Amino acid sequence: MDILSVILIAIGLAMDCFAVSVTQGTAYPNQRKMSVLMAFLFGLFQGAMPLIGFFVGGLFSDWVCRYDHWIALVLLSYIGGKMIYDSRKPEEEKSLGFAWSTLLLLAVATSIDALATGVLFVPCPEILRYAILIIALASFLLSMLGYYLGILIGKRMKFNAEICGGVILILLGVKIFLEHTLNL
Repeated sequence: MDILSVILIAIGLAMDCFAVSVTQGTAYPNQRKMSVLMAFLFGLFQGAMPLIGFFVGGLFSDWVCRYDHWIALVLLSYIGGKMIYDSRKPEEEKSLGFAWSTLLLLAVATSIDALATGVLFVPCPEILRYAILIIALASFLLSMLGYYLGILIGKRMKFNAEICGGVILILLGVKIFLEHTLNL
């Protein structure tokens, strides 16, 4: 496997992080410091998951491939549903946004597919450390880009961003689920 392939894999893996970051930027534009934490967690989890997948190799890859879409669907639907529910509450009662628990759930939900990617590096362990760095960096950078793009979108369009963001997260979970179950 060459570096270009790793970069393309990294960009593909980071697309979920990007989409979630756009929704967070649209819904929570005044949380810029926490957006760095979000991007860091996304990068950390996206980078760590292939490493875990590499070490467990074939032991759990079948299980991960069998259930990753279910896990992503449940987590993203829960977070999206909670965003929609919280959008109806007064501002001071909202529990999501950039809460640690939410960021961790989002980081796990967006990085589950990266776990199975680690198996790709079993035949070429010499590139693993570069791959992890590239994957983590791509996820971090695309998350930051997505967050700021979300802020721009939110400023230009007047709508309830939390509802829109919640719907996008649910649709992202459904998309992952359908891609895996229908082999798209």
